[in-house]
Amino acid sequence: MAAIPTQREGESRAREARGRATLPGSALAPGAARALVQAALADEPDVAARLVDDAMAVVSELVTNAVVHAGTDVEVDWWLEETGAFVVEVCDRHPSRPPRDAFGGDGSYDTPEYGRGLRLVATLAEAWGVTYRAGAKTVWARLPPGGLDEPDGPAPGPELEVAENLAPQPLRADGDADWLGRGALSFLAEASDLLAGQLDEALVTALTGQLIVPRLADWCAVWLEDEASVRGGDGGGPDRVWHTCEGRVEELHRALEKEPPAPRDGLRSGPEPYPWPGDALGPGGAEGTALAYRLIAGGRPLGTLVIGRSRPAGFPDEVTGLVEDLGRRVALAIGAARQYARQATISAVLQRGLLPGAVAQIPGMSSALVYEPRDKGGPSGDFYDLFPAGDGRWCFAVGDVQGKGPEAAVVIGLARPWLRLLAREGYGVADVLDRLNQLLLDDATEAADAAARALVAAGARPVAPGEGPQTRFLSLLYGELTPYEGGVRCTLASAGHPLPLVLGPDGTVRTAAGPQTLLGVIEDETYRSETLDLRPGDSLLCVTDGVTERRSGSRQFDDGDGLARALSGCAGLSAELIAERIRRLVHDFGGGPPEDDLALLVLQAE
Repeated sequence: MAAIPTQREGESRAREARGRATLPGSALAPGAARALVQAALADEPDVAARLVDDAMAVVSELVTNAVVHAGTDVEVDWWLEETGAFVVEVCDRHPSRPPRDAFGGDGSYDTPEYGRGLRLVATLAEAWGVTYRAGAKTVWARLPPGGLDEPDGPAPGPELEVAENLAPQPLRADGDADWLGRGALSFLAEASDLLAGQLDEALVTALTGQLIVPRLADWCAVWLEDEASVRGGDGGGPDRVWHTCEGRVEELHRALEKEPPAPRDGLRSGPEPYPWPGDALGPGGAEGTALAYRLIAGGRPLGTLVIGRSRPAGFPDEVTGLVEDLGRRVALAIGAARQYARQATISAVLQRGLLPGAVAQIPGMSSALVYEPRDKGGPSGDFYDLFPAGDGRWCFAVGDVQGKGPEAAVVIGLARPWLRLLAREGYGVADVLDRLNQLLLDDATEAADAAARALVAAGARPVAPGEGPQTRFLSLLYGELTPYEGGVRCTLASAGHPLPLVLGPDGTVRTAAGPQTLLGVIEDETYRSETLDLRPGDSLLCVTDGVTERRSGSRQFDDGDGLARALSGCAGLSAELIAERIRRLVHDFGGGPPEDDLALLVLQAE
């Protein structure tokens, strides 16, 4: 952490409250920093409420500035001096980019994209500055004990939850100096929280209009750029339009379609003049001012925001600067929403590729499946399969990979195709597990060797414990089904997996296999299989530990053979009804949604 410059070194360093945090360079960082500072200062009884508000606004601005313009992890360090003054330092890892600063220039609209955001800090801090170090840049600010005096007028209201409440009234003709001072800072902080929690870019744009109209402008519009496009808004109308008069929206939209914004070359956020659509605004809107702001995040243009004001005087400088600061937050939220959408799409495609499109129909048997990944948007650690293996055989598998996400997807993507290949090549159940166990061990060794070679070639430090490729463990219940006249022969084995249960027509429940070692743990492990006959009415239940280890306080669902007791109450039910009853009992067992992936397969002889 870089130190505060020399002129402050002689000041008192006694500290009553102090905190430090490292935050990821994402849209959630400003809100997290505000929450940490607010919690820290809340424990200090002598800290004025105004100083708490000012501290959160300054921290929010400094962290936002670092996230938007550096894009690295952000270190935040704050403390109270013995005098009661509040000091904050925000350090990023992009020293080549200076912080934004607009209050030392001529106010030209040509100010570089990294040149305006610190005016809010200067408004509240009695001193601020920048320290450059090798590989890091620190921006610091010092706030006086009681906060700077504010002009007479109403204090900003409490934190509000919706955009309409953040900016409910239009600015008065005199510029509403009270609100544009301290109230505007609260508005930006609240808007940051509101936008940061959204993962849908359509909702982000909707909230943007509600934040701007009518408080800051009479109307506004947003054009969103396709990620492959080069210039925003070319050849199309705005994605959303807002007006203080709802009846003017459609006409205004048609007028704006004819004048898509054409930003100048380069990544300038604006504002830039925009043609006034007077004919679409009625008799009272013949004259006015419109400004266009490029929405930029991570060095990429994401769209354009246009605001309009039907007044000859146009926009006060305070409003244009405030909208630019808001636009930076909007761009950051849109970028985060698009990144989330990309990841969700990739995860959905990956998930579809990891699971069978449909389970096979087996002569003389009915089947039912429940599959509920905990993370609906990402790959699950649980998987299943039911497929024909040739020669009158069908095979089934229910597995659970250690971990979640991409690491789990790698193991599932390796295991499921190999299960099918080995089964169709005629290998028996035990032989399939032997070979899959060795395959996982070989793959993990190769991954570790490749990572080690890459580190050596790059001259990197040795890998610390817990880093690098992780061992890929897999629990698996795998079996082979062979129908015959009067029943189905089932050969199966459980490798570190919850044991399968057989339910008889009379309600008796028995275990169908014995426990064995997880796959991918022990070299040259030899697995064994067990065979049983399923008579008409017998049901085989296969589950993952999302069922057996479902928690309710300190208890688990399978404590005291809870799963067997639940299954015994399913006598006489079809495979689908058995699956649904077990699923419902598992859900009802805990106080909230399941905390793990849940998969269960029921196979019933007819």
